[in-house]
Amino acid sequence: MTQQNPPDYRHDTVLPLPMEVRADAWAVDAACSGNPGPMEYQAIDLATGYRVFHFGPIHGTNNIGEFLAIVHALALCWNQGLHNKTIYSDSYNAILWVQKRKCKTKLERTPQTEQLYQIIVRAENWLNTHNFRNPIIKWETSKWGEVPADFGRK
Repeated sequence: MTQQNPPDYRHDTVLPLPMEVRADAWAVDAACSGNPGPMEYQAIDLATGYRVFHFGPIHGTNNIGEFLAIVHALALCWNQGLHNKTIYSDSYNAILWVQKRKCKTKLERTPQTEQLYQIIVRAENWLNTHNFRNPIIKWETSKWGEVPADFGRK
């Protein structure tokens, strides 16, 4: 069965989204070449298919990228007054780190990773000073396929 884009049962998106996925949402994902290695992340608007933001590459890990992608999305939503915008991530670890407001990475802090660590500190500070209420939902890859923000490098 080929997926229609958009499916005939959806009128709120241009993407082939399952019915249980909200289209008034952003999906985030990260990619890393090696771990650690050059890491980047992005967000895709699920209603339009457009890229909301992209960051990187910077030396890091995939988990850090997933964490920063969620925080970046939350901060952008906050600044734009989108307090109910849903954010989808396929990273259970990153969602947990955001809930705990702490990036629990084991990446060694070195001159090569210092710039990334400054961004992590800024993200943690933002989480600890903003009472965001955006739903952060785990993207169920096994049921729904790859998250729309996926970089397609697997």
